[in-house]
Amino acid sequence: MPKQDKNVRRAAVSALRAWSKGHEYAESLIEKHAVKNELSSQDRALLQAIIMAVLRHRNLIDLWIGKIRSGKLDHETRDVLRVGLAQLMILRIPDHAAVYETVNCGRTPARGLINAVLRKTLLLRKRFLEDLENDPLPIQYSHPEWLWKRWRKQFGLNNTVKLAEWNNQPADNFVRVNPLKAGRLDLEALGLEETNDSRFYKVTETLPMELIKNGELYVQDLATAHAVDMLAAQSGETILDACAAPGGKAGFIASQMENDGTIVCTDSNEKRLPRLSGNLHRLGVSIAEVKAHDWTRPAPAAWHGTFDAILADVPCSNTGVIRRRVDVKWRLKHDQFAQLEDLQLRIIENLIPCLKPGGRLVYSTCSIDPEENEGVVSKILGKHHQLSLREQKAITPFEHNTDGAFAAVMVKA
Repeated sequence: MPKQDKNVRRAAVSALRAWSKGHEYAESLIEKHAVKNELSSQDRALLQAIIMAVLRHRNLIDLWIGKIRSGKLDHETRDVLRVGLAQLMILRIPDHAAVYETVNCGRTPARGLINAVLRKTLLLRKRFLEDLENDPLPIQYSHPEWLWKRWRKQFGLNNTVKLAEWNNQPADNFVRVNPLKAGRLDLEALGLEETNDSRFYKVTETLPMELIKNGELYVQDLATAHAVDMLAAQSGETILDACAAPGGKAGFIASQMENDGTIVCTDSNEKRLPRLSGNLHRLGVSIAEVKAHDWTRPAPAAWHGTFDAILADVPCSNTGVIRRRVDVKWRLKHDQFAQLEDLQLRIIENLIPCLKPGGRLVYSTCSIDPEENEGVVSKILGKHHQLSLREQKAITPFEHNTDGAFAAVMVKA
């Protein structure tokens, strides 16, 4: 692209071009391009808003572009137009600024076309919005058609619409108060609002970064509490957090144990261990041992029969957190559910020998898909008769107004 003065829209186009290659997630690209372009906090927020609007509403934006420009577009020009329509149709940024700045971030030969499409969008904006109800639902709500059909079969049409609407809204931030470090907090002054769980607060203003940095608060959604509460870790126990990075649930568990006992925190990727250790230290956790282990492989013999309880927060489709991880709906493929199920079952196979008799195994995901939730639990219980199901709970955004999650606790005889 031509070298010009700083332009947030140009940074957005560059980030979208990089995103389309499939190697980096939206959040990391936003940060990278904000730093590269030395953007102020205000411009960084605009960059994030534009990119997220494009990714959340991509199908719909492409439909609108196609109604104006039916001819073939090169990839970069299409991304420039997506950035422009996201501002005009989704974010409602003032027309002049959106058009002028977006046209200027295009290549010189394409600027006339970009200008024409954006100005025609202004003329047709009202009609586009009036015609929305006639557009196919997967396009209206910008979700892949295969995923829409899957959810409609699983949850019904009304819940699928609610789920898609939820996914397309910016996510609220929540923080958990860390009793290992937090003193008395002036919640109102911090811009924190009570939730139905007294351990968590909604952030209504900017994140209280100082308290987060010193470990008094931890950014964490309410949905994470279900798996930790089912684990019911007690002081003095020996606990395994098998897929522990970045450490939010392990810190939560340690607070329930009042820093009394042992938590072995493992992750398959050694590169994630420094961040895991750093987070636990910042949260004041003094009972954690951090180790690398790939749970698709058997456990060390020394761990057999060692743990009172195990949390297996396994890799999953992330379909419960699309609101936060907007990349998921575009990158997930229908055949990945079977692959994930196989991975999840292998992990559990290798964890079961590590439980003491009477020990508790919590299987947890941030998925809303029954195949990798209730379906996996059913297969575990069908094969391992020494395990019995104590409780399982599926959390969905359309029912519980939080991120989606699943947790089941099984007890070893």
